[in-house]
Amino acid sequence: MDQSVMSEKVSLDEIVHNIRLRGWCVLDEFFKSELIEELIQEAKTLNPETMKQAGIGRSSDHQVSLNARGDRIQWIEPDTPATKQFLEVMEQLRLELNRKLILGLWDYEAHFARYEEGAFYEKHLDSFIGKSNRLLSTVLYLNYDWEVPNGGEFVLYDEEDNNAEIGRYLPKKGRFAIFLSEAFPHEVKPAKRTRHSIAGWFRINNTTGTQLDPYQ
Repeated sequence: MDQSVMSEKVSLDEIVHNIRLRGWCVLDEFFKSELIEELIQEAKTLNPETMKQAGIGRSSDHQVSLNARGDRIQWIEPDTPATKQFLEVMEQLRLELNRKLILGLWDYEAHFARYEEGAFYEKHLDSFIGKSNRLLSTVLYLNYDWEVPNGGEFVLYDEEDNNAEIGRYLPKKGRFAIFLSEAFPHEVKPAKRTRHSIAGWFRINNTTGTQLDPYQ
């Protein structure tokens, strides 16, 4: 692990323990503040007009539905020092999760997400059992001074009772969530100011002899 970008307050073992125990965790200060600052500046400099309107579904099922989801996205490549470091940390986390939990994680994909004032994402699952290659979802929040009146909370629901909240979290700078994609419904409440994050997914490889595994 690149110690220059990892906080000393959170260990990979803590993430592994929580995923094994309950399938999710939300942590503050997973990354050092220097990397978070660089990622915030990158997110802020993205031109919203060139970002893609996010949709629901994947591959041939993909469609834009502003009644369900209002964010704009840009897929991340390792083409700047900050995104390169971020993806390197996610690769190390992938290897650690595979080593200790034998999850068979194949790769990781992620995008910047921008929610303008009023935008939201209704309750949903990131993956449906047997129909997707996404196994673990991650979200890293990139917002200064976010308070309750700003809205935009990330709400996680129980896997057995989809109406029971596990937790409601403000998208504060540096907060990092990771959870099983097929198990936990979640939503983004309407934001009352521009809201930035990085959403990502650890994937398994579902490529077969007759069908190519969809990417991004």
